[in-house]
Amino acid sequence: MPKPQPHPIFRAAWRTCNLLLAAGLVVLLCAGFREFCLRYYLDGFSDAIAPSVLPAEPKVQAILNWMRIEPSRAVATNPETLSQRDPYVTLNYQQLLRVCGTATNAFLNLAREDDLVVRRLLLLDPDGNTKHVAAEVLLEKRWVVVDPTYHVIMKDAQGRLLTRQDLQNPAVFNQAVRAVPNYPLNYNYEHTAHVRLERVPLFAKVHLRRVLDAVYPGWEEAADWSLLLERESFFYVTLASVTVIFLLLVRFLLGWYADSRLRIPRFHLRDRVLRAGAALSSAPEIKQ
Repeated sequence: MPKPQPHPIFRAAWRTCNLLLAAGLVVLLCAGFREFCLRYYLDGFSDAIAPSVLPAEPKVQAILNWMRIEPSRAVATNPETLSQRDPYVTLNYQQLLRVCGTATNAFLNLAREDDLVVRRLLLLDPDGNTKHVAAEVLLEKRWVVVDPTYHVIMKDAQGRLLTRQDLQNPAVFNQAVRAVPNYPLNYNYEHTAHVRLERVPLFAKVHLRRVLDAVYPGWEEAADWSLLLERESFFYVTLASVTVIFLLLVRFLLGWYADSRLRIPRFHLRDRVLRAGAALSSAPEIKQ
């Protein structure tokens, strides 16, 4: 009768961690390959619209012009079945380029591949609900507002590029939208955000923004949250990367515990790889 192995709980935890780590690496490779293919596609797409040699503002205008006049787009029978966070879908269907959220996502994806620094801008009502989605582009060291839905770079009567702080002035806002047909006047910039925390459950919604603002002022502008939240492939790459790093840390701690506390033998992948490499690289011995 075989002798039962000691420390069954540790061995189960060790094997589970290794299995999860292997699965995480597979997911990371698949998600990374998908993100690479998507970026390759977007790079070619954006170069066809706005050559990389153009200055920043003409690049933005070229993308907006393409969104306004490009005729060869697919029409979905049921637009609700389309993925709103897949750049390939948002760039190729007419209905999605007419909706502010998906139109802005399409603009952001093309602009990033043209080496423009961009981010999403949410226009909120007094209750914190999103009423419109626009974009900000870093032009002349200022975050200039661009509205991809209405294909316009916000400018005042003198042609000066406007930021969201400028547009909080009602007189300046009226100048900017006066020449835009059918632009709703309630799409003002009194309340804005880059990340909509209202999607978080009620307890977190009430306190989370206040806590983040106190701990890390300016956290909304410290990273490109729109890329993480609005591109599925990049979100899965990030999630898989964090999971793999966490599992590697857990595996290291379990290995240290096994070697230092339990004193039990375990599988050392590094030693096996080194031994296999030495066996493959060494010259074969000939028996006499």
